[in-house]
Amino acid sequence: MPPPSVPLSFLAAASAGLVACGIAWIWVRSAAAADPNSDPAIAAVHLGVLAALTMGVLGATHQFTPVITGRPLRSVPLARATFAAWLAASWALPLGIGFEQAGVTAASGGLAVVGLVLLTWNLAAPLSVRGKGPPVTALRLSLLGAAATTLLGATFVGDRQGNWFVLSAHVDLAMGVLGVFAWLGVTYIGVAQKLWPMFMLAHLPGRHRAGTVAVWATWLGAAILAGGLAHGAPVPEWAGAGVLGIGLTAHLLSLWVHLRHRRRKPDLHLLFVTTAAAWLVAGVGLALAGAVVLPHHDRQGTALVTAAMVAFGGWLLEALVGHAHKVVPFVVWSLLRSRGARSGPSGKPLMFADLYHHGWAAATYATVTAGTGALCAGLDASWAPAIVAGGVLLAATGVMVAANLSARPLRLLTAARTGTDLTAAVTRRWPEPADRPT
Repeated sequence: MPPPSVPLSFLAAASAGLVACGIAWIWVRSAAAADPNSDPAIAAVHLGVLAALTMGVLGATHQFTPVITGRPLRSVPLARATFAAWLAASWALPLGIGFEQAGVTAASGGLAVVGLVLLTWNLAAPLSVRGKGPPVTALRLSLLGAAATTLLGATFVGDRQGNWFVLSAHVDLAMGVLGVFAWLGVTYIGVAQKLWPMFMLAHLPGRHRAGTVAVWATWLGAAILAGGLAHGAPVPEWAGAGVLGIGLTAHLLSLWVHLRHRRRKPDLHLLFVTTAAAWLVAGVGLALAGAVVLPHHDRQGTALVTAAMVAFGGWLLEALVGHAHKVVPFVVWSLLRSRGARSGPSGKPLMFADLYHHGWAAATYATVTAGTGALCAGLDASWAPAIVAGGVLLAATGVMVAANLSARPLRLLTAARTGTDLTAAVTRRWPEPADRPT
């Protein structure tokens, strides 16, 4: 695996991006309520998709690609350069759009292309391994989705003055479908096939093909649907939506099978994962309603489609935040052990559950779920106060995730370095009841 600083830097940037996304929605509330396709609203969307979701998924990709394939990354410096390029691109693009700075927007496209090249070159070595099932297939396909999304986006942001292309709403939606499903969604669907058995202690009997169907059908459906949307062709649109629906249904079926065979008692991670699945179902329902209403009522149909994309983003965000409470302690635990922190607050061997406050984790679940719901409802109803509430809750989620997952590890590192009492170091500001779960 790469050094802990590689995935943790991506995840820390994702938390900062989520805070910025929440603040952006508060700032653009009126423009977003009046027109979800306005430049201020598009800027807020890109902060969420690029600065939060993409950075988080890239962190997971750099962490789990070596785990899944059994081969290291080509280069750790390449991973750090990828982080720098994507961090700059994910902030420059929305800021350039929001403040109408065409030069900044154009530069962001170039930075994204550089990040794509670095990412592909670094992951090509471990992903060249044969076999390994749906997770490796998903990571390979996600690189193709990332390439299509990035190159299309770089082409369109290269000239925001309309001299080359007119970036209409349906073309922007096509790029959104590619990014959400053919890139980020396929990555989560594939990696989940590795994470769910580990985090749920679920051992499936026999051969389980739902994961393979989910990966391939989701990617192919998203590609066909995006092509239909870009060209305004109804037949590819509905065909792609049908194939995509098969893939997402297979993903939900795979989750259900893992839940049936899990050996771990219900916990907060399970709540995050099932709520994420609920957002996926809600997004499908809103998208179908939007497709039916849009030809007859443009305003209402656009609002429904916008709410659907927010729900799909909620599917990925809820899953990302939930898995972060498992992945970050997993990564940090090894670092703490190597630095001499071998005992937890109770004096027993250090456990993953000792590395964050469970009450604050539950509060994070509440804020991310309520924030997604408020933003979805606000954009659907064109109601600015709900958009503001969603922005506040999403920004609070970013702050709480970063603070909760970093405070205890930092105190334990300091305690190990100075030889102070570990129990006092952990409980000084984060007291918990005596019967807290381990």
